[in-house]
Amino acid sequence: MFPLSIFLKKLIKYGTLNIIDEKGKKHCFSGSPEPEITIRFHDKSLLWKIFLKPDLKAGEAYMEGSLTIEPPSTIYDFLSLITKNMEWRPDNPFHLMDGDPYSRLKGWFNQINWPGKSKQNVSHHYDLSYDLYDLFLDDTRQYSCAYFHDENDTLEQAQLNKMNLIAKKLLLKPEHDVLDIGCGWGGLGMHLNSASNANVTGVTLSEEQLKVAQKRSMNNKKVDFKLQDYRTITQKYDRIVSVGMFEHVGRKQYQSYFDKVYECLNDDGVALIHTIGRADGPGETDPWTKKYIFPGGYAPALSEIAPAIEKSGLYITDMEVLRLHYANTLKEWRIRVESNKENIIEMYDDNFLRMWEFYLASAECAFRNLGHVFFHFQLSKWQDNVPLTREYLLD
Repeated sequence: MFPLSIFLKKLIKYGTLNIIDEKGKKHCFSGSPEPEITIRFHDKSLLWKIFLKPDLKAGEAYMEGSLTIEPPSTIYDFLSLITKNMEWRPDNPFHLMDGDPYSRLKGWFNQINWPGKSKQNVSHHYDLSYDLYDLFLDDTRQYSCAYFHDENDTLEQAQLNKMNLIAKKLLLKPEHDVLDIGCGWGGLGMHLNSASNANVTGVTLSEEQLKVAQKRSMNNKKVDFKLQDYRTITQKYDRIVSVGMFEHVGRKQYQSYFDKVYECLNDDGVALIHTIGRADGPGETDPWTKKYIFPGGYAPALSEIAPAIEKSGLYITDMEVLRLHYANTLKEWRIRVESNKENIIEMYDDNFLRMWEFYLASAECAFRNLGHVFFHFQLSKWQDNVPLTREYLLD
């Protein structure tokens, strides 16, 4: 099991990880009896590959089938055990903090999302089969953090809760013109119009998402969806909302993003930015996610977002940290993918299914164990554009 055993003996302080090598020999790494997870290596070369690049090669090995999970455990159980041992704590040397200057510099260059590159990055993930997303998203196709009032909320109810919360924070009125930056499949824009009768314009870089959004709004003259980069918008709006899009902006573009929000927002306007974030400070997108799921994507720390907001001239009039709401959202998606395995294999293949399983499981574990959270920023040009207390959110 050398050289991987050197790392695992130091890492595993919680639970027990058993590895069955390619010869059938069992190796045990234990910090406590439970939980106990057993995995199997079908290729001897994995010892060096995972030792040298664990955050890339473990995911690739699972996708290719050279790393399998012994029943009744799942890929989520395995990743939960590993990330629990890498949990964000001041005294944990194994927490995934990226201190390598070369990696940070390389990551910075990868975050330069020019308009053409941005469209390519968006297409990589969001222009997949229409039917794939139907298998695990709610009916409104909300592909971002839901809001669970309690553990009994269904995914559909939690996504409705999220859209209602956003509508409240935007303080919508029928006469308002609303801009939805990164409108996805149009579900949020349609809901905001339905809740307030406001005019809604949504922009996206995904051609497949646009088709769905335009079909939804076909008979509604107050809702319009366009294929457009937010950087080219010149019109002013009373309200601006952006849900699950800021993660794709790129660190180099944070200032231009908030400058554009300021430029497009009327003086009495309100904006709501809904984004994944990091509680543990600046880092780097893991190489597996960057390569296979979200090229150009990055979850920012508050310390990376706040300076750009400050320099733009916008006030943070309210801020909320949603914490485990996204972990619970990802759990619901993961369960639905599990129940639709055969359909996904028929659409793509076994490798794609395992890639999607790894993606959802690793993302959920990041929110449960590795310091990922979700931020709500309510922004305005003036302090008195929103109520001074939060009672309006209870209506």
